[in-house]
Parts: sequence; C-alpha cells; structure tokens
Amino acid sequence: MDMKRVYILLADGFEAVEAIAPIDVMNRAGVDVVRVAVGGSLEVTSSHDLVTLRCDLLLGDADFTDGDALILPGGNPGYLNLRSSERVCRVVGDYYASGRVVAAICGAPTVLAMASVARGSRITCHSTVVDQMGDYEYVGDAVVEDGNLITSAGAGTSVEFALAIAARLVSDEVLLRTRRGMEV
Repeated sequence: MDMKRVYILLADGFEAVEAIAPIDVMNRAGVDVVRVAVGGSLEVTSSHDLVTLRCDLLLGDADFTDGDALILPGGNPGYLNLRSSERVCRVVGDYYASGRVVAAICGAPTVLAMASVARGSRITCHSTVVDQMGDYEYVGDAVVEDGNLITSAGAGTSVEFALAIAARLVSDEVLLRTRRGMEV
C-alpha cells in the first residue's frame, strides 16, 4: 500500500488535543502528515496559548492535490478562523467532491456549512454549534461517518476521531498495530 498523505489545517486558536491527537495517530500509522498554517505565519498557536506548532506550509503555498484526507480541528477561535478563509472552504469542497476524506471535529463542522459541502449528511459537532448546522442531520454521537465525511464532537473524542480517519487510510493490520501501541 502506498504511503497516504493527510493535510491538517491549523489556524490560530485551534484546540490542541484535536490537532495533536490526529497528528500523533497518523504518524504512528505511517501516514504522512502535512501541517498547513491558515494565516500569515508558519507558527500557529492553540486556544488558551497552550501550544505553538510550526507548520510545514502556509495555506497559500499548499497544493493539496496529492492528499488522501483533510483534517479540520476545532477550537475557539480556530474554527472561526478556518471558516473565514475562502481558500479553506474551496479546498474542503474540492476534497469532498473528489471522494477524499474530509474530517472535522468540534466547531470545525461549521466549515462544511460555510462551504455548502455535504448538505444533508449525518454529522456530529460540539454542542455549542449544533444550531449552525441547519441543513445537516445532527446525530450527536462521539464520531459520525457518512460517506467520505467524518465528524466528531470535541476534545474528548479526539483519539477516536483520529483512529476513524486512520481506518480509512491504512490496512486493518496497521490500524490494529497502531491501536495496540496506544493501548486503545
């Protein structure tokens, strides 16, 4: 199986665990992770100023054509910064339309709504943004998969979210080895 690649979009105010858990799980599973900064600096700081991550690329320099999945962490104001970017919305739409995995957690499913992507799909999200997901079927589970869309409720579901993404990208054997290595 060829090495898979995921792009994770990081905007100032991202929720640390919602970004770091997928990065960690993808690395453990042998998936190439490209960290993309949505903003003017490669250094992106999480909500509550807990973590600053150095990204690989700025949004304007990213190609995205070689990716297998796109990950959108939440966090406040991270998800607001993601959805205010026309380029982010365009990339989300392109990935979804091409059948590649689009994964959004916490407040980040509102990016789907802003981009008019996957309307009518079954989703979950943070309870504080449910009212912004009008054209979607809110299920409310920890992780919800509908076609090539994966959504998750929030920080507490970050590892489960990351493993659901990995399950789409790697063999069952690699996924099992990854889970065992994490004691999940």
